[in-house]
Amino acid sequence: MDDHQDDHQNEVSGQDGAIRVPRDFDSLRSVIIERKAAMPKRLAQVAAYALGHPDEIAFGTAASIAAAAEVQPSTLVRLAHHLGFDGFSDLQTVFRERLRDRTLSYEERLATLEQGSAADADAELLTGFITAASQSVARLAATIDRDLFSRAVELLAGAETIFLVAKRRSYPLTAHMAYAFGKLGIRHQMIASPNGIDTELAGFATPRDAAIAVSFAPYAAESIGQAQALGERGVPIVAITDSAFSPLSGCATHWFEVAEADYGGFRSLSASMALAMALPVAIAEKRRQRERGRRAAPKRNGTNIPN
Repeated sequence: MDDHQDDHQNEVSGQDGAIRVPRDFDSLRSVIIERKAAMPKRLAQVAAYALGHPDEIAFGTAASIAAAAEVQPSTLVRLAHHLGFDGFSDLQTVFRERLRDRTLSYEERLATLEQGSAADADAELLTGFITAASQSVARLAATIDRDLFSRAVELLAGAETIFLVAKRRSYPLTAHMAYAFGKLGIRHQMIASPNGIDTELAGFATPRDAAIAVSFAPYAAESIGQAQALGERGVPIVAITDSAFSPLSGCATHWFEVAEADYGGFRSLSASMALAMALPVAIAEKRRQRERGRRAAPKRNGTNIPN
């Protein structure tokens, strides 16, 4: 196939004899993100799947992983070689080591939930969703970049209006943020009109504002288009998404990667909701700190002292 030939040519051209082979998951993720723009199409496809489903890579066989990622098994080997590994099993070792590095409290929590599963289907279903939610939140707690969170809060706290962009399963996150912003007295605008004027609403945003955009695979085309249009007009964007290969990561000023676990194909929103709950409160607190600083400034400068 032409795609395969192009992939192979690009892959060979990327081999410069000085490849840095990542031996832990964080390093591997960084290398993939650095090279994603230059990766051949099929390798980028399976790399995106690997970052989004690390447990499946650790536990699966080459055949099962290839089927899930919708590529040929040989593509897994080519990706491994492209990243400097001896083969796919060598690459898979990084994902298995990641599992061993997890905290005991996380493993014990999941084990407790599994042991508590009842025999009847209803109770097992509930346990499955609770387990997925627990796994999602634990993963976010272990991987969230605190400095990135602070930078995003700093940006959003300085915005005149915060525009909220989300559709489909992501919509509950911005709906909650809109509720919180309203209660906290923070000016905002949801780009989710029932009468089809989303483009017009987004048109009010300026570089003095900011946007929070949320989308997960298979990415709502309308949300991606709106976020990209806002970015092109100079509006800073904070994105919540699920992969470094998400279209949102390319147009966002700051972006959070939230990998939600699923049960029976139904993905949790627990970790994303925790982040969506934290952002408005942190923004409100940052604004309060700034306001206190402004009120204290005249006293420090002595301008309020009578002559």
